[in-house]
Amino acid sequence: MKNSILTVLAVAAMVACKKNETTTSDQSADSTTMSAPADTSMNRGDSATTAMSDSNAANSTLSAQDKKFADAAATGGMMEVMLGQLASTNASSATVKSLGAMMVKDHGKANDELKKWASASGYTLPTNLNADQQKKHDELKAKKGAEFDRMYADLMVTDHQKDIAEFKKQASEGSEASLKSFASSTLPTLEHHLMESEKAKTAVK
Repeated sequence: MKNSILTVLAVAAMVACKKNETTTSDQSADSTTMSAPADTSMNRGDSATTAMSDSNAANSTLSAQDKKFADAAATGGMMEVMLGQLASTNASSATVKSLGAMMVKDHGKANDELKKWASASGYTLPTNLNADQQKKHDELKAKKGAEFDRMYADLMVTDHQKDIAEFKKQASEGSEASLKSFASSTLPTLEHHLMESEKAKTAVK
Protein backbone atom coordinates (compact mmCIF):
# COMPACT_ATOMS: atom_id res chain seq x y z
CA MET A 1 0.00 0.00 0.00
CA LYS A 2 2.79 2.38 0.98
CA ASN A 3 4.64 1.55 -2.21
CA SER A 4 1.62 2.25 -4.37
CA ILE A 5 1.04 5.59 -2.63
CA LEU A 6 4.69 6.53 -3.14
CA THR A 7 4.46 5.55 -6.80
CA VAL A 8 1.37 7.71 -7.30
CA LEU A 9 3.08 10.66 -5.58
CA ALA A 10 6.20 10.21 -7.66
CA VAL A 11 4.22 10.11 -10.89
CA ALA A 12 2.21 13.16 -9.81
CA ALA A 13 5.42 15.03 -8.97
CA MET A 14 6.94 14.20 -12.37
CA VAL A 15 3.81 15.29 -14.21
CA ALA A 16 3.77 18.55 -12.22
CA CYS A 17 7.44 19.18 -13.06
CA LYS A 18 6.81 18.59 -16.75
CA LYS A 19 3.89 20.99 -16.69
CA ASN A 20 6.04 23.67 -15.04
CA GLU A 21 8.80 23.15 -17.58
CA THR A 22 6.34 23.43 -20.44
CA THR A 23 4.78 26.59 -18.99
CA THR A 24 8.18 28.15 -18.32
CA SER A 25 9.48 27.38 -21.79
CA ASP A 26 6.23 28.68 -23.33
CA GLN A 27 6.51 31.90 -21.35
CA SER A 28 10.16 32.39 -22.27
CA ALA A 29 9.34 31.73 -25.91
CA ASP A 30 6.52 34.26 -25.77
CA SER A 31 8.70 36.89 -24.15
CA THR A 32 11.44 36.32 -26.74
CA THR A 33 8.98 36.61 -29.60
CA MET A 34 7.45 39.79 -28.23
CA SER A 35 10.69 41.53 -27.27
CA ALA A 36 11.65 42.52 -30.84
CA PRO A 37 8.51 44.48 -31.79
CA ALA A 38 8.29 45.94 -28.29
CA ASP A 39 11.84 47.31 -28.59
CA THR A 40 11.14 48.67 -32.08
CA SER A 41 8.07 50.55 -30.95
CA MET A 42 9.98 51.92 -27.96
CA ASN A 43 12.69 53.26 -30.25
CA ARG A 44 10.12 54.87 -32.52
CA GLY A 45 8.39 56.41 -29.55
CA ASP A 46 11.67 57.70 -28.14
CA SER A 47 12.67 59.46 -31.37
CA ALA A 48 9.19 60.98 -31.79
CA THR A 49 9.20 62.15 -28.19
CA THR A 50 12.67 63.66 -28.63
CA ALA A 51 11.61 65.53 -31.78
CA MET A 52 8.50 66.84 -30.05
CA SER A 53 10.41 67.87 -26.94
CA ASP A 54 13.02 69.67 -29.07
CA SER A 55 10.28 71.57 -30.87
CA ASN A 56 8.48 72.37 -27.63
CA ALA A 57 11.73 73.50 -26.05
CA ALA A 58 12.40 75.86 -28.98
CA ASN A 59 8.87 77.25 -28.89
CA SER A 60 8.92 77.70 -25.14
CA THR A 61 11.97 79.99 -25.39
CA LEU A 62 10.07 82.33 -27.73
CA SER A 63 7.95 85.07 -26.20
CA ALA A 64 4.50 86.01 -27.49
CA GLN A 65 6.17 89.06 -29.09
CA ASP A 66 8.73 86.83 -30.89
CA LYS A 67 6.03 84.55 -32.32
CA LYS A 68 3.78 87.44 -33.35
CA PHE A 69 6.69 89.18 -35.09
CA ALA A 70 7.94 86.03 -36.85
CA ASP A 71 4.46 85.26 -38.20
CA ALA A 72 3.85 88.84 -39.35
CA ALA A 73 7.32 89.11 -40.93
CA ALA A 74 6.78 85.83 -42.81
CA THR A 75 3.37 86.71 -44.27
CA GLY A 76 4.36 90.36 -44.85
CA GLY A 77 7.52 89.31 -46.68
CA MET A 78 5.57 86.88 -48.86
CA MET A 79 3.08 89.62 -49.75
CA GLU A 80 5.86 92.08 -50.67
CA VAL A 81 7.37 89.53 -53.06
CA MET A 82 4.00 88.69 -54.65
CA LEU A 83 3.02 92.35 -55.07
CA GLY A 84 6.48 93.13 -56.42
CA GLN A 85 6.07 90.41 -59.04
CA LEU A 86 2.76 91.97 -60.08
CA ALA A 87 4.44 95.39 -60.35
CA SER A 88 7.23 93.97 -62.50
CA THR A 89 4.66 92.82 -65.07
CA ASN A 90 1.58 95.08 -64.66
CA ALA A 91 3.04 98.52 -63.90
CA SER A 92 3.07 101.13 -66.65
CA SER A 93 5.61 103.37 -64.88
CA ALA A 94 9.29 102.45 -65.11
CA THR A 95 9.74 103.77 -61.55
CA VAL A 96 7.05 101.41 -60.23
CA LYS A 97 8.44 98.47 -62.20
CA SER A 98 11.87 99.15 -60.72
CA LEU A 99 10.38 99.45 -57.22
CA GLY A 100 8.62 96.10 -57.68
CA ALA A 101 11.81 94.38 -58.80
CA MET A 102 13.65 95.74 -55.74
CA MET A 103 10.92 94.41 -53.43
CA VAL A 104 11.11 90.92 -54.96
CA LYS A 105 14.90 90.81 -54.56
CA ASP A 106 15.23 92.32 -51.07
CA HIS A 107 12.19 90.72 -49.45
CA GLY A 108 13.02 87.38 -51.07
CA LYS A 109 16.42 87.53 -49.38
CA ALA A 110 14.89 88.54 -46.02
CA ASN A 111 12.32 85.73 -46.31
CA ASP A 112 15.13 83.20 -46.82
CA GLU A 113 16.95 84.49 -43.72
CA LEU A 114 13.77 84.21 -41.67
CA LYS A 115 13.21 80.63 -42.91
CA LYS A 116 16.78 79.70 -41.88
CA TRP A 117 16.14 81.12 -38.41
CA ALA A 118 12.84 79.18 -38.15
CA SER A 119 14.52 75.94 -39.24
CA ALA A 120 17.31 76.35 -36.68
CA SER A 121 14.84 77.28 -33.93
CA GLY A 122 12.28 74.56 -34.68
CA TYR A 123 9.57 77.15 -35.25
CA THR A 124 6.88 76.71 -37.93
CA LEU A 125 6.18 79.85 -39.94
CA PRO A 126 2.88 80.44 -41.77
CA THR A 127 3.05 79.58 -45.47
CA ASN A 128 0.06 81.56 -46.77
CA LEU A 129 -1.06 85.19 -46.76
CA ASN A 130 -3.69 86.17 -44.21
CA ALA A 131 -7.16 87.18 -45.46
CA ASP A 132 -6.41 90.92 -45.49
CA GLN A 133 -3.15 90.46 -47.40
CA GLN A 134 -4.78 88.15 -49.92
CA LYS A 135 -7.50 90.75 -50.48
CA LYS A 136 -4.88 93.47 -51.17
CA HIS A 137 -3.11 91.17 -53.62
CA ASP A 138 -6.33 90.33 -55.47
CA GLU A 139 -7.43 93.98 -55.66
CA LEU A 140 -4.06 95.09 -57.01
CA LYS A 141 -4.00 92.24 -59.53
CA ALA A 142 -7.27 93.55 -61.02
CA LYS A 143 -5.77 97.04 -61.68
CA LYS A 144 -3.97 98.12 -64.85
CA GLY A 145 -1.87 101.04 -66.05
CA ALA A 146 -1.75 104.30 -64.05
CA GLU A 147 -4.40 103.02 -61.62
CA PHE A 148 -2.19 100.04 -60.80
CA ASP A 149 0.88 102.28 -60.35
CA ARG A 150 -0.91 104.55 -57.85
CA MET A 151 -2.36 101.70 -55.83
CA TYR A 152 0.94 99.82 -55.67
CA ALA A 153 2.92 102.91 -54.61
CA ASP A 154 0.30 103.69 -51.93
CA LEU A 155 0.43 100.12 -50.62
CA MET A 156 4.22 100.15 -50.44
CA VAL A 157 4.26 103.39 -48.42
CA THR A 158 1.65 102.26 -45.88
CA ASP A 159 3.00 98.70 -45.60
CA HIS A 160 6.58 99.82 -45.05
CA GLN A 161 5.55 102.38 -42.44
CA LYS A 162 3.84 99.51 -40.59
CA ASP A 163 6.77 97.11 -41.17
CA ILE A 164 9.31 99.59 -39.80
CA ALA A 165 7.27 100.05 -36.60
CA GLU A 166 7.01 96.24 -36.12
CA PHE A 167 10.71 95.63 -36.79
CA LYS A 168 11.74 98.42 -34.40
CA LYS A 169 9.50 96.93 -31.70
CA GLN A 170 11.06 93.48 -32.17
CA ALA A 171 14.59 94.90 -32.15
CA SER A 172 13.94 96.51 -28.75
CA GLU A 173 11.37 94.22 -27.10
CA GLY A 174 12.04 90.76 -28.56
CA SER A 175 13.41 87.95 -26.36
CA GLU A 176 15.14 85.68 -28.87
CA ALA A 177 18.60 87.06 -29.72
CA SER A 178 18.90 85.91 -33.35
CA LEU A 179 15.36 87.12 -34.17
CA LYS A 180 16.16 90.53 -32.63
CA SER A 181 19.32 90.62 -34.74
CA PHE A 182 17.31 89.79 -37.89
CA ALA A 183 14.90 92.67 -37.11
CA SER A 184 17.75 95.14 -36.51
CA SER A 185 19.71 94.18 -39.62
CA THR A 186 16.61 94.33 -41.86
CA LEU A 187 15.49 97.79 -40.68
CA PRO A 188 17.85 99.84 -42.92
CA THR A 189 16.52 97.97 -46.00
CA LEU A 190 12.91 98.69 -44.99
CA GLU A 191 13.70 102.37 -44.41
CA HIS A 192 15.29 102.53 -47.88
CA HIS A 193 12.16 100.86 -49.32
CA LEU A 194 9.92 103.45 -47.66
CA MET A 195 11.99 106.29 -49.11
CA GLU A 196 11.83 104.77 -52.63
CA SER A 197 8.10 104.06 -52.26
CA GLU A 198 7.43 107.70 -51.32
CA LYS A 199 9.39 108.82 -54.41
CA ALA A 200 7.34 106.46 -56.61
CA LYS A 201 4.09 107.68 -55.03
CA THR A 202 5.02 111.27 -55.87
CA ALA A 203 6.03 110.30 -59.40
CA VAL A 204 2.69 108.62 -60.24
CA LYS A 205 0.26 111.10 -58.65
